[in-house]
Amino acid sequence: MDSKQAALAVWQAFATRDADRIRAVLTDDAEWCAPPGNATAVALGVTHHMIGAEAIMRFILDDYPRLFCNGMRIEPISLTAEGNRVIFEQRQIATLAGGREYALDYIFIFEMQGTRVRRIREYMDTRSGHDQVFGAAPATRIV
Repeated sequence: MDSKQAALAVWQAFATRDADRIRAVLTDDAEWCAPPGNATAVALGVTHHMIGAEAIMRFILDDYPRLFCNGMRIEPISLTAEGNRVIFEQRQIATLAGGREYALDYIFIFEMQGTRVRRIREYMDTRSGHDQVFGAAPATRIV
């Protein structure tokens, strides 16, 4: 399995919301780093930098559904791999917990260690994300 296929398997495991499948595609010391102050982290009251497979699993299984309660539709834009680095460009579309529509372009850089992901770096338009999650109102946490 090449790095592109391995990274796709990680994304597919996340979508299953199955703890065992997610754990199997992450190294124990995996990290996920998004921009500080991004709307998802602010709304959920979670860190933008998760360290360890268990922290990432908690985010995917427990935190993420509180904001994106009906799941997320992902429209792939591009997928590029070089060595152990895989870059996903995608648009994510959802209805937020409060009923507001959400659509934002993302870039995810996966650093693979064999068939498991060691590091995820996430990039997005933080301003647009904030405006979509919070609208004109000040940022508030979702409980």
